[in-house]
Amino acid sequence: MNSTQVSTPDNTQLDRFDRVGRNRVDTDIFDRIEKLNAIGIALSAQRDTQSLLEMILIGAKGIINADGGTLYTVTENQELKFEIMITNSLGIKMGGTTGKPIPFDPIPLHDAEGNPNSSMVVAYAALNHKTVNIPDAYVVEGFDFSGTRAFDSKTHYRSKSFLTVPMPNHEGELIGVLQLINAIDDCTGEIIPFSAQAQRVAESLASQAAVALSNHKLVQEFRLLFESFIGLMAKAIDDKSPYTGGHCRRVPDLTMLLAEAACNATEGTFKDFTMSEEDRYELKVAGLLHDCGKVTTPVHVIDKSTKLETIFDRIHLIDTRFEVLKRDAEIALLNQKLAALEAGNSNQIPTLEAEFHQKIQQYDLDRDFLRCCNVGGEYMSDRLKDRVKSIANYIWTDSTGNPVPFLSDDEIYNLNITKGTLTAEEREIINHHIVVTIDMLEELPYPKNLRRVPEFAGGHHERMDGKGYPKGLTRDQMSVQARMMGIADIFEALSARDRPYKKGKTLTECLQILGKMKLDSHIDPDLFDLFIDQQVYLTYARKYLDPEQIDRVDLDKIPGYKVSMPISMPNNQKY
Repeated sequence: MNSTQVSTPDNTQLDRFDRVGRNRVDTDIFDRIEKLNAIGIALSAQRDTQSLLEMILIGAKGIINADGGTLYTVTENQELKFEIMITNSLGIKMGGTTGKPIPFDPIPLHDAEGNPNSSMVVAYAALNHKTVNIPDAYVVEGFDFSGTRAFDSKTHYRSKSFLTVPMPNHEGELIGVLQLINAIDDCTGEIIPFSAQAQRVAESLASQAAVALSNHKLVQEFRLLFESFIGLMAKAIDDKSPYTGGHCRRVPDLTMLLAEAACNATEGTFKDFTMSEEDRYELKVAGLLHDCGKVTTPVHVIDKSTKLETIFDRIHLIDTRFEVLKRDAEIALLNQKLAALEAGNSNQIPTLEAEFHQKIQQYDLDRDFLRCCNVGGEYMSDRLKDRVKSIANYIWTDSTGNPVPFLSDDEIYNLNITKGTLTAEEREIINHHIVVTIDMLEELPYPKNLRRVPEFAGGHHERMDGKGYPKGLTRDQMSVQARMMGIADIFEALSARDRPYKKGKTLTECLQILGKMKLDSHIDPDLFDLFIDQQVYLTYARKYLDPEQIDRVDLDKIPGYKVSMPISMPNNQKY
């Protein structure tokens, strides 16, 4: 790194301090090297930006024994932003992790006309990539220290020696500027110039710090890129189907709520369960990607809101056929009435009309029944299925003039779906998304802290008894996080109010179904109890459910659940 040794009347004094300093170098050089190495190791391990900046300045002050210092970073607007200021003797510490804002505007590197701001020492060091070592700011020429003098006058301080070090990264890009103020003599406590050795140490530290900051920024940029990619995937699913898009956003939130509840447990199964910030990030990523395979699922299957829906709802075709049946019945009635009149049997007309109206009424009832069957429900009995088959035996004349059965085999098959709106084949298509999800996620070259993402995301359709899919894993073969996501996925689907084929269920209905799933070894029993004990369901409901869904839950009536810990609720608690 280039440096500028400012020529002042005190250069002789600086040389004298250097000679004196050399006598102490042999005794403390190894100590400084050790401190420098320790700071370098600490810098490489730090993940928080503000803590990193603070560590750089405090480390530099400590190793060089400076009373004060300021760390600047370069903004996109080519300004030097005050990040942290410390002056020990004045008790000043602002910026960094202190939460105290620094009341100074950024220092521009160029003026309004684009000329370099060479009068400010930090701007000069930044623009020229040169260290500036000033023994005494009050006598130096070429730099504007009027602001420094005003500060000193106000605080009764004496800013004397300055060491200003630019911080370019390995590519030569300026990251920031480190400025140290007032070197302190270890023996006398007096303010002395920064020695040549102190300057080299500061430059070495600044170089390490620039690399650490650059690496930290690079990691953040890659994380942002990865998160943006995840967001892009969610948006692709969202654009394809707004229903699954909402699901992909809500399941991660609910999973994290359950994870936090486990981390906060002080007794029971999860009292020793912990997650680091990296663990939390890994689980969140898995939650966001848990249904990414749905990008391959046909839209007409994902959004099938009724049993007869394909590109359109075929119930309207059936409505038209009923109108044809009614038309044919009316034509037959008219023909029969005409024949009766011609035969002089007008007394038969009331009977014929009564039979006609009865038939029309039956057609209307059958049409309404099929419309009702077309809407997916929780269960369709065999008696109702037999009625569908009976209606299918009606004969109507198609557009070619040929008599055909009223319902096709495919229509009968779809209308007789026992639960929901999907056929077994369509359900298989939906279920295949988890296989695609796992295949997609396992193809990615994850860093170490994200390697469990495929396992977490791929297990939310497994069951505790091994009867789930796609791998048939048992509870012992699954991580706690994967089991958490399984509960979150089910609860979100039950309570969701944006599905095209059903209304969102109330809290009581959702928990009753989950309780039955617990008894059926479908979901993790301990996580289900925690889900209720810590009122995770209620926290989620307040954020995502309609008020009418948030009913008062009678925990004694939830299947498989026994109150394991007292739950205190405010008097004005709204469920």
